[in-house]
Amino acid sequence: MTKFSILTSLAVIALLLAIPAIVLAQAQPPPPSVFGGTVSFDGAPAADGTVISAWIDGKEVASTEAKDGGYAIIVAQSADAAFAGKTVVFQVGGSEAREQGTWEAQGGSELNLTAITAPPPATATPIPPGATGAVGPAGPAGAKGDAGPAGSAGSAGAKGSAGPAGSAGSDGAKGGTGAAGPAGAAGSAGAAGPAGPAGPAGSAGSAGGGGGSLGVIALIIAIVAAIGAGGAFVMGRRS
Repeated sequence: MTKFSILTSLAVIALLLAIPAIVLAQAQPPPPSVFGGTVSFDGAPAADGTVISAWIDGKEVASTEAKDGGYAIIVAQSADAAFAGKTVVFQVGGSEAREQGTWEAQGGSELNLTAITAPPPATATPIPPGATGAVGPAGPAGAKGDAGPAGSAGSAGAKGSAGPAGSAGSDGAKGGTGAAGPAGAAGSAGAAGPAGPAGPAGSAGSAGGGGGSLGVIALIIAIVAAIGAGGAFVMGRRS
């Protein structure tokens, strides 16, 4: 037996020897249970001051602190409780120890406690979403809504570039003959033509008292004929 175990046993015995005096002083509740031994946390001796607590039926019933890697705890029964034969659960630094004890009046035992840091609470596994349901039938068409206000006029678009020149068209059909134009104004009279040649001499008239008058008339007729001949000549040249 190691020196520490001997010291622990002596501490437990000393606590047990002190129980009769406690019983005589109170005279009502049963003698407590005493537990002691080494205490380790995460594989190493618990640091001084680490809290060791005892729990019965989910309630804390006693507590102490670690010292030099060991502990000793007295678990007393209250006047309104019944601890006989119940399991004593120990916590070291808030983490539950692997070892447990049984409460007995004026009992107890050497119990070496070991505990590790409590793991974080497990997160719930997310439930995958269910399969997409079938598309339901289309609902009835809603009533036609009121027409919205007219939008503002859009800005003018950019001017497009000129397209390429088209090919030359085919010749059109020949048009019909146009109506005759109005008659032109009459031209000015041409210059008088030259005198025509003298006609042949007339036959000699009969001698009489009126021979002089007939000669004059014949002369006038000859002059008029000459003028007519000249006008015809001129008109012939203009045409």
